[in-house]
Amino acid sequence: MSTLSTATSAQSIAAAEAHSAHNYHPLPIVVATADGAWVTDVEGRRHLDMLAGYSALNFGHRNPRLIEAAKAQLDRVTLTSRAFHHDRFADFASQLADLCGMEMVLPMNTGAEAVETAVKTARKWGYRVKGVPAGQAKIIVADNNFHGRTTTIVSFSTDEEARADHGPYTPGFETVPYGDLAALEAALDAHTVAVLLEPIQGEAGVLVPPPGYLAGVRELTRERGVLFIADEIQSGLGRTGATFACEQEGVAPDMYVLGKALGGGVVPVSAVVSSREVLGVHRPGEHGSTFGGNPLACAVALEVLEMLRGGEYQRRAAELGEHLHRELALLPGAAVREVRGRGLWAGVDIDPSHGTGREISEKLLARGVLVKDTHGSTIRLAPPLVITKEDLDWGLQQLRAVLES
Repeated sequence: MSTLSTATSAQSIAAAEAHSAHNYHPLPIVVATADGAWVTDVEGRRHLDMLAGYSALNFGHRNPRLIEAAKAQLDRVTLTSRAFHHDRFADFASQLADLCGMEMVLPMNTGAEAVETAVKTARKWGYRVKGVPAGQAKIIVADNNFHGRTTTIVSFSTDEEARADHGPYTPGFETVPYGDLAALEAALDAHTVAVLLEPIQGEAGVLVPPPGYLAGVRELTRERGVLFIADEIQSGLGRTGATFACEQEGVAPDMYVLGKALGGGVVPVSAVVSSREVLGVHRPGEHGSTFGGNPLACAVALEVLEMLRGGEYQRRAAELGEHLHRELALLPGAAVREVRGRGLWAGVDIDPSHGTGREISEKLLARGVLVKDTHGSTIRLAPPLVITKEDLDWGLQQLRAVLES
């Protein structure tokens, strides 16, 4: 039986650096325990988590309802594979479809797997339903996108750090500027099967599209017989103050791609949710996942769906989000170039004269606040939706102090 490590932060970090690939550059903290919006490191120092696992922890660390659901399922059955039915799957699929206003669900594990599933589904629909010639299907994406890091996904990334040395790249994608309807319309042709977008671009720095953009995408795709795929892996399930970010623009896509918060920060759960016409193109043996839709994942996700059904978390994100953005607007102008976001989600562009995003993140770490940088000069704020106003204000006070120092 394994025991908890007694290593110091420095020892743990050194061991990790020695024995793990350097595909991440974590902040120098080693978390040992967590609860709600707070984590505690191996030396016993508490830190306010203002990142929430990039929205995977929307409901906080070790949310009691989710932990209880997981524990109860652990005593019953955890995995059957999809070779057999299990007693949690039907409820998971039907309730998730209902939450999305859709008809069918295809479960996977990680966000990247769900995006790959959406790509394969759109192509298959294009060939079998739309009648696109074999091998000619095209999917339109936006620049600065982040949909994952598989070989296919990095093939249509505009982030050279993510793309470099991973070629040859997968064809079949065309990139247009995010927020530019005219460019999107010009790119649509008879071979286009889908437009794949993040309603708000998270990794790019929480970029919110101009008003009317998503509605324009919906209108264009409907007119041209093209699927509108909304990647709501980060923006969905309460983060922006609504169940889905698309809702706030009055838009219903043809397909949702979900992940992160769907697993409650307990287990990886992702899914593609769409109509019977679209997901009905799959036949047995053409696509799958051993762990996709497993009993433990379904049990946790079912509790997530129940928590979202009442709207409490969406309302919290909307109300605290208004407060968050009011406070961020008051940050010193000399230190902040721009603030963007919606709900409990914000990207703050730091003026280079005050440091890089990494340097600001490290200074906040020293003050007991966890955030993360992206694209050099930006820090992202995405606290758990369960954070109290008092804790949120304390975290923002630390940010102000860092920027004024």
